[in-house]
Amino acid sequence: VQLVESGGGVVQPGGSLRLSCTASGSIVSIFDMNWYRQAPGKQRELVATITRGGDTNYADSVKGRFTISRDNARNTVYLQMSSLKPDDTADYYCNIQVLERGSYYRSLVQGQGTQVTVSS
Repeated sequence: VQLVESGGGVVQPGGSLRLSCTASGSIVSIFDMNWYRQAPGKQRELVATITRGGDTNYADSVKGRFTISRDNARNTVYLQMSSLKPDDTADYYCNIQVLERGSYYRSLVQGQGTQVTVSS
């Protein structure tokens, strides 16, 4: 299974971006889908999670500004980011829990990351 992320870039404070992450491969089912971020010199932070049923959870730092959603038919997870702040600058990674064909167990797969820079 491979993940391809897109949507990162440079945006001014207060602006918006939408990240996408699409999974491909021998997929039976995708369970939790997550977005993480890591800024230079900082620990990786779990930003948002969405279950297969659509339940969501957010880091306190992004509540009310970010929205995670998913399209199960397209094996895609999105992160809509609004009211962006310089502190949101980081590499953003998607991470999914997936059951692959031929496997009895779920595995975790992570994308290559997409850079988000919030700067005036």
